[in-house]
Amino acid sequence: MPISPRQLTASLLAADHIAERHVIAAFLAQTATQPAPNPFPETSVGAVSQVWRQRAAEFQSFAVEAAGLTCLLATLSGLSLDERLMQEILRAGPHTVNVFHRGDGCRIVGAVLYGKPGVALPVLPIPRTKRLGPAPRSGALGMPGQLDLFA
Repeated sequence: MPISPRQLTASLLAADHIAERHVIAAFLAQTATQPAPNPFPETSVGAVSQVWRQRAAEFQSFAVEAAGLTCLLATLSGLSLDERLMQEILRAGPHTVNVFHRGDGCRIVGAVLYGKPGVALPVLPIPRTKRLGPAPRSGALGMPGQLDLFA
């Protein structure tokens, strides 16, 4: 049974080992992102590793931008080749995301967001938790040159 995009988004945000998880999660959270046909929902670390190493070479050759690929390959290299994984595939427009988890949708092994050759990754709104610093307070705006110790 496929995992809902909402659950995948939450699980992906908790996956600290994926450097670009916020970009991928923002893509998953878009209403246009929908589950896609998935010919191999159940797979193995060995199969995923082989497929994505090949895709990494193809992506480089064909100028395909990807987020999460390096982290996926690094994580897979530390796992047993026969370990079972589940794959979720979601699409919106020219972009696709493949998410790999251990079968419960909660323990994300890796995820890759990519587009068609020559198409940039989508520019998505930054989640509120990732914005730099708190919003300025009205009292902190008035005096230029004054140091605000609470900012």
